[in-house]
Amino acid sequence: MTHEGAPDPGAEPQGAPGGDEGRSELEQLRGRVAALEAERTARAPRHRWKSFFAALLIVIGCVLAPLGAVAAWASSQVGDTDRYVRTVAPLASDPDVQAAAATRVTDAVMEHIDVPALLEGAAPADRPRLEKALGALGNSLENAVRSFVHDTSQDIIASDAFERIWTEANRRIHATVVKALTGSGGGAVKIDNDSVTLDLAPVVDQVKQRLVDEGMTAAAKIPQVHTDFTVLRADDIGKVRTGFRLLQIAGDWLPVLSVLLVAAGVLLSRHRRRVLVTAALAFAFATLLLGVGLTVFRVVYLNALPDSVSQPAAGSIYDAMTRYLRTTVRMTVVLGVVIALAAWLTGPGRWATLVRQLWHSGIGAVRSTADRAGLRTGPVGPFVHRHRGRITWVLVAAAVLTFVLWSYPTGWVIVGIAIALLFALAVAEFLGQNGTGRSTAHDRKARSAT
Repeated sequence: MTHEGAPDPGAEPQGAPGGDEGRSELEQLRGRVAALEAERTARAPRHRWKSFFAALLIVIGCVLAPLGAVAAWASSQVGDTDRYVRTVAPLASDPDVQAAAATRVTDAVMEHIDVPALLEGAAPADRPRLEKALGALGNSLENAVRSFVHDTSQDIIASDAFERIWTEANRRIHATVVKALTGSGGGAVKIDNDSVTLDLAPVVDQVKQRLVDEGMTAAAKIPQVHTDFTVLRADDIGKVRTGFRLLQIAGDWLPVLSVLLVAAGVLLSRHRRRVLVTAALAFAFATLLLGVGLTVFRVVYLNALPDSVSQPAAGSIYDAMTRYLRTTVRMTVVLGVVIALAAWLTGPGRWATLVRQLWHSGIGAVRSTADRAGLRTGPVGPFVHRHRGRITWVLVAAAVLTFVLWSYPTGWVIVGIAIALLFALAVAEFLGQNGTGRSTAHDRKARSAT
């Protein structure tokens, strides 16, 4: 029996945690925690798959990077006759190439000169001049004649006439190079024993005429001589035609594909900035391996040449043919390092933050000095301050567009574009630090101090 108004001992107190309302809230919290745990558990495999595919795309892109550089080189050197001619034209002035060509012409001429009957066959009026020329070169008649012919050949090959012959012959040989490497095309210059050779018959004709003018009338009896000068040699060249043809067809698309794959991998990753730094350095490293391979293959290629081919001349030709490819390697390495450095500097790392603080402090000090000197930017400063973010992106886009539109960028071009971009950003930062913003900050600091 209870008194009226007294609480019932068996009843739950109002608002007690053990009531229906408390149990309901607790169950809701438990349900939410369970849902979050389930969502986290379900999200973990999805993140692992995204990370896996991101890494896979980046690896494939880096593997295709060296092939992309070779494809761009093949498209440029094999598909563009004018560029091929500009590449090999300087070889006409190369001392090693000139020496090898002079030796080849000398051997061809000496095969058709009857040295014992040389003086007997000379005209009486030309004999004293010929004896004087040969006598100044040595006691052995054969050695004297060879030296005389070699010096004459060297003089002609060192003249502008040889440069014209070399350029015109290589313009004609380009079609043969295409045929040798791709299996299509044609040309007057022949492929023999897996070699692309250049006929030095025009040089022999000029040497023959010069010998006749010097009194060696027996040289007029030399028939038309066709002697070959090896420009390109590769054992079993037919076996590499298919691969080279595919690279030529890929052209500039393969480098673009490798870049797109790396970019897709970066966008798919969770920590994009960190992955971008790693991907850019990996891309540069993969291309650097191509440069190392070119150096190693040069040694292997020269060692495999027969004794009849001048190794110094072949080395000069190899260096000229691969110059654009080496330039592409250096450009890609520099570009990868610049991108990685830019991504790192814009990140939240302690050292990156310190570098940015030094950057802003340095520009701020210069601006303060300019303000004290009475330099005013007028309405330009506030405008740049309001649109600093957009201006930064415009400058970056301009730098990227300059790189894309540059015909054949080099590593120094990349460095120049990066320096120009930094200078433009510094100018924008200098103009954007308007006097109003600094005065307001100074006033706030003064008020807080008082």
